[in-house]
Amino acid sequence: MSAKEIVQNFYKSDAFIDSTVLKDFLHPEIVLEWNSSKGFVEHNFASLLLLSDELSKAYVRSKVRINHVVAENDLVSVRYSHFVKTIENPREEMLLAHFIVIWQIKDDKLYRGFQMSQLS
Repeated sequence: MSAKEIVQNFYKSDAFIDSTVLKDFLHPEIVLEWNSSKGFVEHNFASLLLLSDELSKAYVRSKVRINHVVAENDLVSVRYSHFVKTIENPREEMLLAHFIVIWQIKDDKLYRGFQMSQLS
């Protein structure tokens, strides 16, 4: 599978709200450097699984709409919007944030990520 296909499959999955799915996509040594509208955070394997578990407590559905995907060798850049449905209102889809990320793939897993986001 190509690096681009791995990343596309990740965003099509329920990994954001299901840590058991997320585990399948993450390299054990993953590092995600994330600059958001609330500041900088660096995540590793354990903290990303914890984040997924926390998101699953608030959202019943998570959907990513990809606008752009550019791939070269083991690097994949993705621009996307993240939509969710809350537990309180599962019928209404709301825009959570806009993202752009560059992923490096190693051993067919997400290895290094450089991400920027802005809340909607």
